[in-house]
Amino acid sequence: MQLSFLKNYGATLLLLGGVVLGAVAGLIFGPDAAVVKPLGDLFLNLMFVLIVPLVFLSVASALCTMRRSGLVGRLLGTATGVFLATSFIAATSAYLILLVFNPLAGVDKSQIMANLPEAAAVTGSLGETLVATFTVNDFPLLLSKSHLLPLIIIAALAGFVAGSPKAAYADRLSKALQTGTAWIADMLGAIMKLAPICLGCYFAYTVGMLGGQLLTGYVRAWLIFLGMTVLLYFVLHTIYVWIALGRRGILPFWRAILTPSLTAMATCSSAVCIPLNIDAAKKLGVRPLIADSVIPLGVNLHKDGSVQLGVMKAVFLMTLFGMSYAGVGNWLTLVGVAILVGAVMGAIPTGGMTGELLVCSVFGFPPEMAAVVLVISTTVDIPATLTNSTGNIVSALLVERFTPKE
Repeated sequence: MQLSFLKNYGATLLLLGGVVLGAVAGLIFGPDAAVVKPLGDLFLNLMFVLIVPLVFLSVASALCTMRRSGLVGRLLGTATGVFLATSFIAATSAYLILLVFNPLAGVDKSQIMANLPEAAAVTGSLGETLVATFTVNDFPLLLSKSHLLPLIIIAALAGFVAGSPKAAYADRLSKALQTGTAWIADMLGAIMKLAPICLGCYFAYTVGMLGGQLLTGYVRAWLIFLGMTVLLYFVLHTIYVWIALGRRGILPFWRAILTPSLTAMATCSSAVCIPLNIDAAKKLGVRPLIADSVIPLGVNLHKDGSVQLGVMKAVFLMTLFGMSYAGVGNWLTLVGVAILVGAVMGAIPTGGMTGELLVCSVFGFPPEMAAVVLVISTTVDIPATLTNSTGNIVSALLVERFTPKE
């Protein structure tokens, strides 16, 4: 039991331990803690170098595999619609909660603002902004961590084309993409072993420069995210089940979901829960074809907990930089980016700071700010995994409800 606990949570505990020690050092030494910043910069630079090839290879591989498996069709269309709808609702609920409960509300940001690097200014018309957000005008620009969204679009196109059953190169290219993804992921995993020490050093510098006020924001962010999890897990899931199965299906659902829920919390892995989730979905009346395809697909592309977390991270940084996130335009932008963050985090194995970097890239924040919000991701890993995993059972039920029987 003890070995199992250490296997599942050892890396997270070490990372949290490093961050806590770094925070204490930052509070004690203040600006003098900057002496350890080079170790943090070393880790960030290693991560930044691998992010671009990892994003391209993993997204292209995922799309290639889906097309070659024959999932691109009516079933995939229904599943995509369900994924987008539930993710939209999850992101919107997080946005509304954060309009009322901002983790940095009441925090003195004067010292923080004085030491933050400048965010990139957004200029031009709406059309120009959209073009600049989704595309670049030269291939080398795709190889920059500042243009992750255009890279994802090109990677998806490359994977879709590579998965064509008519392409002579499909088999070789598919294997190459999978091999390349595994290779880069292993390299990233090796670098992440340095995270407890190096991120602890970077966090010592951050707290030393920005002040202890930032720690209050982290505690509030954790508490607010727990509230989001309660809303999503108990309220929204119940509503979805009522739509899919009717009132009589609610109690059987909560009986069937208990074991997958406990497993998700115990392992912090949506992938581990795939067989349990498939079994639960079939017991609730989902056809094997739908359960066996939608749930594994959801593990890669559908993570409502990560979507809510994406909104949280963006709002946290926007507040730090004195940016308003109220208004319809900001709501739609935050929701869109959060949905993409959820998909990206699922599609990229051991993706490290990919979601955080994507938020920074879209909103023009300095890439170094990814390390600041990575702490939030680490502290809410258990509740986020819970809703990420169980949300796929709910999705399978909804796909079953809206897919006509042959």
